[in-house]
Amino acid sequence: MRILVIGAGALGGYFGGRLAAAGRDVTFLVRPARAAQLREAGLVIRSPHGDLTLRDVQTVTRDSLREPFDLVLLSCKAYDLDDAIASFAPAVGASTLIVPFLNGMRHLETLQQRFGEQAVLGGTCLIAATLNAQREIVHLNEAHAIAFGELGGGLSERVRAVADVLGNAGFDLKASERILQEMWEKWVFLATLAGSTCLFRASVGDILGTPDGQRVVARLFDECRAVAAENGFAVSEAFLARTRPILFAAGSPLTASMLRDVRNGSRTEADHILGDLVRRGGAAQQQTAEPTVLRIAYSHLKAYEAGLDTAAAA
Repeated sequence: MRILVIGAGALGGYFGGRLAAAGRDVTFLVRPARAAQLREAGLVIRSPHGDLTLRDVQTVTRDSLREPFDLVLLSCKAYDLDDAIASFAPAVGASTLIVPFLNGMRHLETLQQRFGEQAVLGGTCLIAATLNAQREIVHLNEAHAIAFGELGGGLSERVRAVADVLGNAGFDLKASERILQEMWEKWVFLATLAGSTCLFRASVGDILGTPDGQRVVARLFDECRAVAAENGFAVSEAFLARTRPILFAAGSPLTASMLRDVRNGSRTEADHILGDLVRRGGAAQQQTAEPTVLRIAYSHLKAYEAGLDTAAAA
């Protein structure tokens, strides 16, 4: 199975690199500058699970992409999705499967509209990684997991075939029978973490140390859970048992990557992570005399992004 990994950044580079090291047929779709860097230094991973340097990495640029691949692994920022689609569209043939690892749900609709419902699987990943100044991939924790599956549920033959190709490659893999449930649960957690840490501009522990911090986080968590339930994906007790200790851990240094974007003066995925949750929330998230915490957090980030636009125009 020929695999096209979109980008060789922190996420795509990590999982694509592990797959390539395990002998899978992996090609990275990258910009010319990244292709040149990979030719010179190789694909370098620094990880608690073992460092890796891959030489002779297979790459392709968008202007030279001509033939279809069997599997496309897509990881990009939500606001870069349209550009990413334009870049890899020539690689999507009649039987190509696309597995996206974006957060939220809106990207699924975009991909299905462009390539058809049958081409798109659901996917989610768990990893904390970044690129350092040398463009090496630095894995920041122990977690490195991928889950994927049919959006309609169950384990199809094509999902089993993809699992055979992606399995035993040096990271955790799960072919899920209920991938939408897992995606919604991750969305609820991420929206709560991103909304609260960006709103307070602080870590979980620092928020909980304020007079009303725990109450605000709890309200935001409840609101996000309510949206999931309204859409038919009420979170499970197992999810609550895993998540509450993380969101309400006294002294925790945890922050969302979205807060790191804010601190770096970068664009955020506010529309995709918070705004789309507001949109799917129905009456509970509509404008009222007393806005919800979710709406306040979203408005806060939209004001931040408006400031970026103003500064860029000046």
